[in-house]
Amino acid sequence: MDTPLEPGSLAGIRALVTGSSRGIGADTAGFLAAAGAKVVINYRNKEPRAQRVVAGIERAGGEAMAIGADLTDRDSVALMFSAIRERWGGLDLLVLNASGGMESGLGEDYALRLNRDAQVNTLDAALTMMGSGGRVVFVTSHQAHFIESTPTMPEYELVARSKRAGEDALRARADDLAARGISFVVVSGDMIEGTITATLLNRARPGAIEARREAAGRLYSVDEFAAEVARAAVDPIPEDHTRFVGDVTGFGGA
Repeated sequence: MDTPLEPGSLAGIRALVTGSSRGIGADTAGFLAAAGAKVVINYRNKEPRAQRVVAGIERAGGEAMAIGADLTDRDSVALMFSAIRERWGGLDLLVLNASGGMESGLGEDYALRLNRDAQVNTLDAALTMMGSGGRVVFVTSHQAHFIESTPTMPEYELVARSKRAGEDALRARADDLAARGISFVVVSGDMIEGTITATLLNRARPGAIEARREAAGRLYSVDEFAAEVARAAVDPIPEDHTRFVGDVTGFGGA
C-alpha cells in the first residue's frame, strides 16, 4: 500500500485508533505508524489479531502496542487509558473508528451503546490526557451521516441512526474541544468494499454492494478509505468539520 503521509510527519505523536485489529482501523493505524506516530491497537476480544497488527508495524520500523478494551464498558475503557498514560504519558490523536450494531446476540440497544454512548465516553476518557494541538477523528458512513434526509436500507437503519446520534453527540462537544485547542473532524465515507458491515449488509440484502457500486460509479477499498482517515489526522479541518470520501450525490450532496 502507498503511504498517504510523509514519513516522519507524525514523529512524536501518540495515537489511539479504536477497533483497529482489522480492516479500516488496522490500515489507518499502519499509515499513522509509517508516518512516525506511536499507535495503540485497540481490540475487543481478538488479541492474536491485534498482536499481528502490532508485529506488522514493528517489522516496518514503527512502534505500537495492543490494548484490549470493550468500549461499551467504562471500567474497561478506563483501564485502557491508564495503560496508555503509564506507557506513553499522554495522547495526541484519537481516531474513533470502532462501530457496529449488525452483530447478533449483543442486545437490542448495542448499536446505540457502541455508536453513541461509547464514543462519548471514550472521548471523555481521552480528554484527561490530551492537550492543545491534539485532534479527534470520528469515522462514519454517508448512510449514517445523511440518514435524516436520505433513507437507507431497512437492515442498516438502526446502525445508521445510532451512528448519526454518536456524530451529533460528538459535534456538540466541538466548542469545548476548540477551547482546549483540540481539533475535531468527521470522516464520512460511502459503502466500503471488504468491510464487515458491508459483508453483513450484503448477506442480509443480497446485491446491496453491487447496487451501491453501480449507483456511485465506484466504491473505495478498505486501504483507500483508511488512507483518507489517516490524512484527516493532519489535513486542515473543513469549515463544517466534515471530510467526505466517495460519491455523495445520491445522498443530497455535501
